[in-house]
Amino acid sequence: MHLIMILNALAVAWWLRSAWNQPQGNWSLRWGRSLFLFLFPPLLIFMTAIAVLFMGPQGQMGGMYTGSVSYLLALIYLAFFAILCIKLAFQGWQSVESARNCPLVNLGDKRARLLQTGALFAGQIGFWQPELVISQGLLQTLSPRHLESVLAHEQGHHYYRDTFWFFWLGWVRSCTAWLPNTEPLWEELLSLRELRADGYAALQVDPLVLAESLLLVVSSSPVLSEICCAALGSSGADRLEQRIEALLAPPEPTPQITWQYWHGFLLALLPLVAVIFHS
Repeated sequence: MHLIMILNALAVAWWLRSAWNQPQGNWSLRWGRSLFLFLFPPLLIFMTAIAVLFMGPQGQMGGMYTGSVSYLLALIYLAFFAILCIKLAFQGWQSVESARNCPLVNLGDKRARLLQTGALFAGQIGFWQPELVISQGLLQTLSPRHLESVLAHEQGHHYYRDTFWFFWLGWVRSCTAWLPNTEPLWEELLSLRELRADGYAALQVDPLVLAESLLLVVSSSPVLSEICCAALGSSGADRLEQRIEALLAPPEPTPQITWQYWHGFLLALLPLVAVIFHS
C-alpha cells in the first residue's frame, strides 16, 4: 500500500509539472502559477516519503500489508534530499567566505565588498543577511547615476530576501531535476525575481537609467556562482528584452504575499492523513 502511495504522488507530480507552459499575464499571475508548479510537486513527494517513513516498514493499511521496499525507497529519497541540502549549504558558505575576503568600500550611505575584477558585477551574496558585492570594473565603468540605479536594484533583492528564499528553491531544483519542466520553471522564477527587484528600484530611480545599466551589466559574463547570490544580470541575456519592456512600461504594483496565497500548498499535506489509517 505504501508503494501505491509513492507511485500516486509521483504520477501527480509528473502530471502537474507537465501541465506547465510559458505563462502570460501580469507579474502576480505568473509568479503564483510558476511557484506552485515548481514547489508543489516536490513538496507532495516529500510529504509522502515522510508519511511512509513515519508509518514504518510493517503493519496494515486499508486491509493491505505493507513491506520494507517502500520504506527503504522513502528513506533513500529523504537521505538524498538531506545530502543535497548539505552540499548546497557548503557551496553557499564558500561563496559567503569568498565575499568576506574582499575589502570593504563606502558607497555613499552603503558599504560593499569590492571584487577585484574588471568584469561588471553587482550582487547580494549570503543567506538571510546578505552582503553587497560590487566589482572594480563596475565602479570604473558606470556613472554615478547608473551606479545608483544598480544599488537600488540590489537593495530590492535585499528587501525581498531573495538570496535566502532562492537558496531553498535552488535546493528543490536540485532534488527534482528529473521532473519535467524543472529548468524552464527555474528560469521563469529567476526572471520574475529580477523583474520584482527592477520594480522596486524603479520606484527610487529613473527606470530609463536602470534599463541602461541593465544593458551594460547583462552583457558581461557572470563572475560568481548563483548559489546564495542575487545579481543584476543573473536572469541572463535571453530575458533582457522582457525586463527592459517592463521598466519602460507603466509601473505594475507588486502584490504582497499573504497566508491565503499558501492555501493550495496545504493539499501537499494529504499524505500525512494516511498515517491515521495505518496499523
